Amino acid sequence: MSRPVRKVLVIKLGALGDFVLALAAARKIREAHPQAHITLLTTPAYEGLAVASPYFDVVETDGRPEDAAELRAMLKRMRGAGYDRIYDLQTSGRSSRYFYALWPFAPKWSGIAPGAAFRHKNPDRDHMHTLERQAEQLKVAGIWPDAPIAPGEAPPPDLSWMADTPLKIRPTRPFVLLVPGASAHRPEKRWPAERFNEIARFLDEAGYDVVVIGGPQENPLARIIAKGAKGVRDLTGRTDFAQIAALGAKAVLAIGNDTGPLHLITAAGAPSIALFSSASDPDLCAPRGHVAIIRADDLNDVPAETVLTAVRAMLPQKEKAPA
Repeated sequence: MSRPVRKVLVIKLGALGDFVLALAAARKIREAHPQAHITLLTTPAYEGLAVASPYFDVVETDGRPEDAAELRAMLKRMRGAGYDRIYDLQTSGRSSRYFYALWPFAPKWSGIAPGAAFRHKNPDRDHMHTLERQAEQLKVAGIWPDAPIAPGEAPPPDLSWMADTPLKIRPTRPFVLLVPGASAHRPEKRWPAERFNEIARFLDEAGYDVVVIGGPQENPLARIIAKGAKGVRDLTGRTDFAQIAALGAKAVLAIGNDTGPLHLITAAGAPSIALFSSASDPDLCAPRGHVAIIRADDLNDVPAETVLTAVRAMLPQKEKAPA
């Protein structure tokens, strides 16, 4: 008779898009262990989102120790916790080393580390979308026996539990979210702000408010986007993850680059248009839901009219503006 699973650790460190996608697996882990005490090991950026979720009882944020002393403290805590099962959803060299550090008394481990009780050994795992890859990982662990693992089949994360977060703005019209940013070191993932401006002006004339989100560093982009469009609201630098999800739950559409906030918005329920350059592969990491993917090796080659065609197709039918 197998030992009951009473204490569970889930490891997921980031980045934001990956963290949001992993919430689909976290939901399955909670469903498989409804009475277990589940701890998440992550990083400070995702603490608020994780605490708000219904999947974890405790959130620990020292998953990326900065020095040897912090690493020793983290591992000591992991050894003393008495976990019955650890689900490594990060599946990196770093997280696999945590397994070896707990050897020979490591709990039953789901991940990629050789020697793990539930090792995900599929040689094609790195060519699977994150959702199917993690679904298969949980199938190997025995908690999702009918996991859908064919391309496009695994369900997206559900952030409906964020929908009641109060908004910082009070739109007077239906609104569309624009996400013009991306990592500072990945400028090739950005569609030009001037073309987002063309979209904003179309939406303003069509009767929509436009809300621009991003970090403080995206404020110059928001100023470009707002030129000539009176209905633009600049929230760059003024939204946390909970607020972004709340906006996504109420927006009629979102348009953005391949970046973490767009994953969050889509998971919250907004129909989305996602722009992908050759810097990333939507077959492996695109948000999933009501999503249109626009793909080009160089996003500078994507004219505004291409995105406007998708916008016209995805706006609610009763409110769609004439072409």
